Amino acid sequence: MGAAATVVAAGITTVTMLSASAAVSTSAWYDFVNANSGKCVDAAAASTANGTAVQQYTCNGTGAQQWQLRTAADSGYYVIVNSNGAQPAIDVDGPSTSSGALIHLWSDGGWSSQEWQPVQEGNGDYHFVNHYSGLCLDTPSASTADGVQLQQYTCNGTGAQSFALNVVGGSTGSPSPTASPTGSPNPGNPDLGPNVKIFTPSMSSSSIQSTINSIYNSQQSNQFGTNRYAMLFMPGSYNVDVPVGFYTQVAGLGASPDNVSLTGGGIHVDAAWSGGNATQNFWRDVENVSDTPSSGTLEWAVSQADPFRRVDVHGNVTLDDYTSGNNSSNWSSGGYIGDSRISGQINSGTQQQYLTQDTSMGSWAGSNWNMVFVGDNGAPGQSFPTYTTVSSSPTMREKPYLYVDSSGLYNVMVPSLRTNAVGPDWTGGSTAGTSIPISQFYIVKSGDTATTINNALASGLNLLFTPGVYQLSAPLNITRPDTVVLGLGLATLMPQNGVAAITTADVNGIDIAGLLISAGTSNSQTLVQIGPAGSSASHASDPIELQDVFFRVGGDVAGRATQSLVVNSANTIGDDNWIWRADHGNDNTYGWTTNPAANGLVVNGANVTMYGLAVEHYQQYQTLWNGNGGRTYFYQSEMPYDVPNNGSWTPGGENGYPSYKVSNSVTSHQAWGLGVYCYFSANSSVVADRAIEVPSSGSSFHDMVTVSLGGTGTISHVINNSGGSVNSGNTVTYLTSGP
Repeated sequence: MGAAATVVAAGITTVTMLSASAAVSTSAWYDFVNANSGKCVDAAAASTANGTAVQQYTCNGTGAQQWQLRTAADSGYYVIVNSNGAQPAIDVDGPSTSSGALIHLWSDGGWSSQEWQPVQEGNGDYHFVNHYSGLCLDTPSASTADGVQLQQYTCNGTGAQSFALNVVGGSTGSPSPTASPTGSPNPGNPDLGPNVKIFTPSMSSSSIQSTINSIYNSQQSNQFGTNRYAMLFMPGSYNVDVPVGFYTQVAGLGASPDNVSLTGGGIHVDAAWSGGNATQNFWRDVENVSDTPSSGTLEWAVSQADPFRRVDVHGNVTLDDYTSGNNSSNWSSGGYIGDSRISGQINSGTQQQYLTQDTSMGSWAGSNWNMVFVGDNGAPGQSFPTYTTVSSSPTMREKPYLYVDSSGLYNVMVPSLRTNAVGPDWTGGSTAGTSIPISQFYIVKSGDTATTINNALASGLNLLFTPGVYQLSAPLNITRPDTVVLGLGLATLMPQNGVAAITTADVNGIDIAGLLISAGTSNSQTLVQIGPAGSSASHASDPIELQDVFFRVGGDVAGRATQSLVVNSANTIGDDNWIWRADHGNDNTYGWTTNPAANGLVVNGANVTMYGLAVEHYQQYQTLWNGNGGRTYFYQSEMPYDVPNNGSWTPGGENGYPSYKVSNSVTSHQAWGLGVYCYFSANSSVVADRAIEVPSSGSSFHDMVTVSLGGTGTISHVINNSGGSVNSGNTVTYLTSGP
């Protein structure tokens, strides 16, 4: 490529500029920067449709501004294709031979109106001569404005017809010869940072195993550390042992889980680090793989914030630690399996509560307090207090996932919205949805700030967070409909100086997934706010969704946040959300006055649906629901352990705060499968009058359980004044319906 110099285009993207001696490459991707305006050649609205205007626009590093020159039939001419979608070509409308004819995109048809001759100028820039008309690619009237559609015009040697070609990627499907610029990833080899380990079938099993073991050894017991990792497997087969520790994601890069086959020891999680007790096995993730465990059983001994998604298990699954030799206190406490297929039996073992959703299973065995099934094939029938079984998920969009297509290019698949969903969304063939090329994502890496990330959002990019902890001096402000924000390796956002981590506009289809939100030491009023206060638009056809988004106040640092998640936008869907005020952690990071937090979840929007909701240890209402039409499928909540006395913990006129509070103004609300527990370890005489409090009419709650853990503390009623007490003399109470 000859000599090169690094420059910054439009203050956004670091690129490699071709020298005067360089020739065009048919394997590289370029942006075309106009010499007169300093702006990039762009596909309007990132569209790939025939007739899309080819315009100039402020350079932003998106796929709409990435182009490749492909050799045409006649020597010296090239077809210029866009990186998005079906990669349409730059074409002259008509086709016409007239000056002023507009330039648009059209599917590559082999026409001479789509063929261009790049002619290099003395300064290294190029002008482009159309094969059909003999006219040059031109910016009308030498305009510098955004959105001006390009034309063809008599070649005149002006800056309006001169373009710098800046390399923004390497050979399609192979590693780039130069580093891909931040925010403008090479579609065949994006830079995902040092903590993403990508394995290929051509690598030796021993080298893959060495990397897996190294990560696990550092993360097995690293409950409140700052390291984050993602181990991604390219399509193929692997005979490896994959133990999964804290802050570690294991995922396949196939379009289907069955594109990545793990055999041998395969995936597993035990609790050997804590003597077999898995009640603190948090923050890990397995997705989009097929696993055939050599033992016949996949051990998944976890509690909250441990999603198990899009996994095809050829064998059995057990949900507690049965390998560490502890059979008396090897408890596990909560978890989530979704969009998966297990050919054999799932055994819950010591699991105290669990949600399985949109999953096919051979059979299920075991129960304790709160086993819930929503939209599953093969689940046990409704039989409370043993099982809560709901036939389908009424409205559901599965989590987006990163994959590599048949051309070796990276994309993110956003599955389609399903109604009355039953079973996985991938077993009948390919997953229905929208595939977004990686070129339309800003890849967030170490060193990025709220400013750089918000600049990317403002330019129309989605976000892919690489593993790490990101300190934010301002909220990430998501305003564009259907923006995808996806985290790898439990990427963690920590707001500073009392700001929120994320705020959104009241728009359709925003999808936030795979993030841990951890409060900073200055109190944030809200950590994440979905829609501004007073939001009223309906999003029923394209809801906002939060999948595997977890919240933490304290534990790592002495965090503070009044409310963790506030949902103002209607029709929002929550899918596997653990919202936690820490009851343990690093020294001096938790305690009644050390990590104060009033509410975990506050819902103000109408018709909000929550699946797999866990909210724990907040100092007032764990969940406060103010919007009509709400639905919850599975709820798990521990009241705060550290209540000093009833005088410190009362809304007035009653003892204690109920965990789940539906406001008196609400006229309709439904919930299935709820468990609320107390363990008032600071003062066992503390009493909560009720676990759940709702209006006397318009609410319908099904299958509830309360537990006094070890008989430490009292909950007097399950819902309102219905249901028996739990205390030292009676530790578990069930109620089939209420109020």
